[in-house]
Amino acid sequence: MKYQVMYDRGNRLRLRSGQWAFTEKEGYGIASLLLDQDFIHEVFTSHKNGSILIYYEECEENKQRIFDILNGITLEDLFEAEPTQTQVSKEITDDFYYKLMGMVVNRFLGRLFLPMPIKNAMAFYRSLKYIWAGLDSLTSFRVDVALLDGAAVAGALMQREFAPAGSMMFLLSISDALEDYTVQKAKSTLKDSLALNIDSVWIVGDDGEERQCPAIEIDKGDKIKVHMGDVIPVDGKVIAGEGMVNESSMTGEPLAVHKMPGKTVHAGTVVEEGNLIVEVYSMNKETRLNKIIDLIENSEELKAETQSKAEKLADSIVPYSFLATALTYLVTGNASKALSVLMVDFSCAIKLTTPLSVISAMREASDNRMMIKGGKFLESYANADTIVFDKTGTLTNATPKVVKVVPMSRRYKRDEILRMAACIEEHFAHSIATAIVKQAEAEGLKHEEDHSEVEYIVAHGIVTEYDGKRAVIGSKHFLFDDEKVKVTKTQDKKLKKEENEHSVVYLAIDGKLEGIICIDDPVREEAKYVIEELKQLGVEHVIMLTGDSESGAKASAKALGITEYRSQVLPEDKSRIVEELKGDGRTVIMVGDGINDSPALAAADVSVSMKHSSDIAREVADISLLSDDLYNLVTLRKLSEGMLDKINKNYRNIVAVNGSLLVLGVFGVIPPSTSSLIHNLSTMLFGAMSTKSVLKDEDYVNAIEVEAIEVADTS
Repeated sequence: MKYQVMYDRGNRLRLRSGQWAFTEKEGYGIASLLLDQDFIHEVFTSHKNGSILIYYEECEENKQRIFDILNGITLEDLFEAEPTQTQVSKEITDDFYYKLMGMVVNRFLGRLFLPMPIKNAMAFYRSLKYIWAGLDSLTSFRVDVALLDGAAVAGALMQREFAPAGSMMFLLSISDALEDYTVQKAKSTLKDSLALNIDSVWIVGDDGEERQCPAIEIDKGDKIKVHMGDVIPVDGKVIAGEGMVNESSMTGEPLAVHKMPGKTVHAGTVVEEGNLIVEVYSMNKETRLNKIIDLIENSEELKAETQSKAEKLADSIVPYSFLATALTYLVTGNASKALSVLMVDFSCAIKLTTPLSVISAMREASDNRMMIKGGKFLESYANADTIVFDKTGTLTNATPKVVKVVPMSRRYKRDEILRMAACIEEHFAHSIATAIVKQAEAEGLKHEEDHSEVEYIVAHGIVTEYDGKRAVIGSKHFLFDDEKVKVTKTQDKKLKKEENEHSVVYLAIDGKLEGIICIDDPVREEAKYVIEELKQLGVEHVIMLTGDSESGAKASAKALGITEYRSQVLPEDKSRIVEELKGDGRTVIMVGDGINDSPALAAADVSVSMKHSSDIAREVADISLLSDDLYNLVTLRKLSEGMLDKINKNYRNIVAVNGSLLVLGVFGVIPPSTSSLIHNLSTMLFGAMSTKSVLKDEDYVNAIEVEAIEVADTS
């Protein structure tokens, strides 16, 4: 592939292959080929001029690897692909800016070169849609912003004030373009969030064996197995297994529905309990797209309370604007003064700047790899005084490690204990299960599927049949209290030693304890500093919940600087604790990552899922962190508080400016044209200020840098 290097600085490299060197979809194919490399973060292509923009981990070796890849591409190697969510988002933003630039240029050139009669005729033509919308509100007995806009435009035209009318309509057209842009961005963001973690599925062959394959390779008629906690990736019919499926994303009903053979399931719903084998009827692309559209159409409920209040406030001000206009005309008898009052529209600025502030904050969060499902969740996050952390995978590393495997009888050796545990645990995505499976793989302990159907009991463990014997693996409470597994005195002595030092997973076969697996899950290095900063930012209560033993929980809490924690907590306990905190009048943030966190995530005022969360946790959470940096919780707090500060500042400025214009208009100091010009300019200025970033450079400090600062301070 031929190309020229157009820009090469830092981690940014721009190449150009020339016009029509590849098609639009072939450009996406080139991007996907490059993005397969771990050191390449983002790729943007333009088929119009053959441009390839690459963001990568800066070093000469990586740059040379990029050149080697591109040098090896021939015409035969080009293939078509679909754009990534990042590429789609950039294209939507670029299209909006091009549209906005076109509107500005057309208005400037029109005012500069068109004859006055043509400009006036065009102003009258553009006014028709606003006047029509105003008449619609009037005939429907609605006194709202549309009626005020229509009346102001009509009044200006009747007074032959074409320039002020044109300025007002230009501002309103920008607002319409902005609304269209935000809807498209929301569709794009929601589509990406709903598609998370559906990369691969388990296909069941005719012989009953399961094998993993990429989700894109599923065909109609295939039989796939969906495990508990997974999102169903297709529309289909259950042909085996039973389970409870959460269909709230499709139907809005909060309670899970019982599914058995013969029942239909839909893409995007979540298996809360049980395992299902589903025959594929249709692929998830269209059904998922329909769900996105439904979410957008119902997105009113996702608005920030501040934004909803602003829009209601804007409509509530309209009658007073009409009343002030009428009184001015009755007192002065001067239509020009009355029009000056009518042209000053508090609601226009309020309705424009408040959603702009919310949208800007959500965009800034997206830039920092945080996906927020609605503005109201940002507001709740800013106002929260309590944060509740699940420990495992949230305050600790997402990849705990097996440090010891201890046989508890002579029946099975150490390697056999690990092999059996990995065989049983491999179907579940919890971090501890993953640690066991990875340790077995690292030691080369391969296994056959020697067990029967596995049953996962949330926060307890797994029950199955292994070589014809009942096998259970899980927590101490599960084995010894629920399953009544007996322990000898010798075993009890071993257990106490290991339980004081590690988290322990217990394995029993035929009611006898056969082995334990000791796991260390060290706390994240940045977690302590994140908690300290959250306290400084007004989060008064930090609470850690864990299913670990009291000794393990106490050690973790001490390392993190947390004074309030609960140990040996079950899922129903987590949600109950959150409800109790809310009952005490607290606004609660819940941060978690696992299936067993989902009840608490749903109960909180605002919930946050981590990068490696289970599908059901992501589905339930209001905010998803797309990077593995816990410091994003601090960034999010600063961002959300900055958004509210910006909105309140806008209110004060709007009242000050427009109040002054009203007084000046009533006393005849300024004519309607000047009043409209200042009003429109100030509204645009406030709108521009609303899009300004609220985060400062120091807010982007990542966890490693924070740790380095702390270490430097103590040395």
